[in-house]
Amino acid sequence: MVKRADEQLNQAFAALADPTRRAIVDRLARDDGVSVSDLYQPFRRRMTLPAVSKHLRVLERAGLLRQERDGRVRRCHLEPEPLKQANAWVERYRVFWSGQLDALAEFLEHEAEEK
Repeated sequence: MVKRADEQLNQAFAALADPTRRAIVDRLARDDGVSVSDLYQPFRRRMTLPAVSKHLRVLERAGLLRQERDGRVRRCHLEPEPLKQANAWVERYRVFWSGQLDALAEFLEHEAEEK
């Protein structure tokens, strides 16, 4: 089970490493159920529709996205669970580093008082 959870986290971070995919996730966080063609519009000057579809497949394999057919239109939905897992992982380290920085600040204040 741990290996599966680790693999899901790895896939989520790998998928989110790309700015195009992060932009797609941002759009879906604002507007759920967006069509693939609507997701393509902001990228149409830089890439083809098949290239955007490849990005969508990466997000889908990482569990961040779900596609459904609505007649002839494919709609995309954000799946929040992998984002929650990634946030929990980052949060553990934020708490750690926050504690480390607080201890450093306390040490420096103590040193300044002694001088």
